[in-house]
Amino acid sequence: MHGKIIFYEDKNFQGRSYESSSDCPDMTSYLSKCHSCRVESGCFMAYDRSNYMGNQYFMKRGEYSDYQRMNGFSDCIRSCRMIPMHRGAYRARIYEKENFGGQMHEMMDDCDNFQDRYSMSDCMSCNVMDGHWLMYEQPQYKGRMMYMRPGEYRNFKDMMGGQKFMSMRRITDMC
Repeated sequence: MHGKIIFYEDKNFQGRSYESSSDCPDMTSYLSKCHSCRVESGCFMAYDRSNYMGNQYFMKRGEYSDYQRMNGFSDCIRSCRMIPMHRGAYRARIYEKENFGGQMHEMMDDCDNFQDRYSMSDCMSCNVMDGHWLMYEQPQYKGRMMYMRPGEYRNFKDMMGGQKFMSMRRITDMC
């Protein structure tokens, strides 16, 4: 099943629109701005800067009539990545320090608070082996988030300007 998202220049699905079923590194190629969207199927990660940079927001099937108000961001959607559906096991290792140092914990399910579950106050690197995940800066899946696809993430300080992560959940077929 492929995802489908429709972007609109203005709030409340007004203005010109652009439909996509794949990654879009630069929305300005299609629309001068993007302040609302509809996800008709699948899951997407929206970014407030081109080339999948800046603040990120997870979008599943539904209507998003005012991107700015919804996320508290000062800008509009500038790029978007489709999240492929994953079937099977989920597996990720989180590390207390950069470059896979310090405490390590292997996760196969969601964790709403690294401190409570693992007595781990910092998570500074991660290795995602299976599945697609969202990391959050605060416990209980709150605050800014980062999309993690399979791969090695050696230093969150370099990637996110020192942002810490305190909870993590799987992106399941809830889309």
